[in-house]
Amino acid sequence: MAGRFSNSFALVKASANVLRLDKELMVFPLMSGIATVLVAASFIAPIFMIGPEIFVEGESASYAAYAFGFLFYLVQYFVIFFFNAALVGAALIRLDGGDPTVSDGLAIASKRVGSILGYAAIAATVGMVLRFIAERAGFLGRIVTGLIGLAWTLTTYLTVPILVTKDIGPVDAVKESVAIFKRTWGEQVVGNFGMSLAVTLMGISWTCVGFVMMFLASSMGAYGVVPVIAIWVLGYVFLALFASALNGIYTAALYRYAITGDAGYFDADILGNAFRPKK
Repeated sequence: MAGRFSNSFALVKASANVLRLDKELMVFPLMSGIATVLVAASFIAPIFMIGPEIFVEGESASYAAYAFGFLFYLVQYFVIFFFNAALVGAALIRLDGGDPTVSDGLAIASKRVGSILGYAAIAATVGMVLRFIAERAGFLGRIVTGLIGLAWTLTTYLTVPILVTKDIGPVDAVKESVAIFKRTWGEQVVGNFGMSLAVTLMGISWTCVGFVMMFLASSMGAYGVVPVIAIWVLGYVFLALFASALNGIYTAALYRYAITGDAGYFDADILGNAFRPKK
């Protein structure tokens, strides 16, 4: 287990090296974040304008709530998957020896917009079904649906890079992602957990730095505290963009190695461990 986590941190370092070569990859999670906030605002605003009671009174209101929720999931998932596809596509260009631009990534995602929308519809349907079951199944039911949701997330982990690299529909892409997961027993998840752990440790470190800065600036009053708070928040935003970019690069590298056997900027032995056959 210790060896696996050591490999995970090596993958984090390799992903960071790729990001160092193409810092513009962080633009994709930035655009995704801005777009998801705008989408959320566009859905929340009508509720306040019309009144939330339309979703809580009567059976028809319940259907309206689920329809509204499905539409929200659909649009949000589409935005997230679109920019993730752009990030993965651009990362694959770099891993293949090219020099990608933001336009390259967006062009790749745009060519797959139909499949991305279809995958978003599938994900939205799964999300709404699990939500429907969780609301009616009690405590144990919520645990079970949570586990099902986790299984869905893990088994569809490579769907986006599959959609980016193959001219197939969303259903076939999901099936192929599930097949890869079954074949490898999801060893790549350990690397993803290690990456999340590394980012968490960076977040904890930045939190400690922020408290120290706040302590030092407190003697200066508002003129010292306000800029520190701004810097502190911007640090968290940067860390979130950094983590999203690393995850996209990591996902691209894993899938590329799975289909070509070429590790590129990564250690072949470590990526090989991620895709060894299930015993």
